[in-house]
Amino acid sequence: MPQVSRTFQVDPAPEVVVPYLADFGNAEKWDPGTERCVRNDDGPVAVGSSWNNTSKIAGISTELTYTLEQLTDDRIVLVGRNDTATSTETIEVTRSGAGSSITYTNDLEFHGAAKLAAPLGKVVFEKLGNDTEKQLTEVLNGLVR
Repeated sequence: MPQVSRTFQVDPAPEVVVPYLADFGNAEKWDPGTERCVRNDDGPVAVGSSWNNTSKIAGISTELTYTLEQLTDDRIVLVGRNDTATSTETIEVTRSGAGSSITYTNDLEFHGAAKLAAPLGKVVFEKLGNDTEKQLTEVLNGLVR
C-alpha cells in the first residue's frame, strides 16, 4: 500500500485552513491530480458529506467517491473509494506561530488486480506528494493575501 506524507508550514491559522480543506470541492484548486470534484449533498460541510472526484494521475483517469469521515479542530479524514482503490487522506493541522503546520498523509490501498500496480504507485505518489505540497502551500498562503 503506497503512502506519502508531507509536513509543511503555511501562513493562515488553523481556523482558516481546516474549514477550507474539509470542503473537498476545493481539491480542484490544491490537488494537482484532481480535474473535477463535485459535492453530492447540500448544507454545511460535516462528517458524512461526500464528493465525486475525477483525477488523472500518470495519464490514468479515475473516479472516486470521497466521504468526510472525521472532522475536528485539528484533523480531517477524507476517504475515497471505487472498485479498484481506497484513498485515505488524513490532514492534521496545528498552530505554528501565526500560521499552521500541516501534515498531509495519503494512504492508497489497491483492490483486486490493481494490487499489481502498488510498487509503481509508490514512485508516482512520491512525485504527486511533492507536487501536492507545493500547490497546497501556494493555495493556502493565497487565502491570507
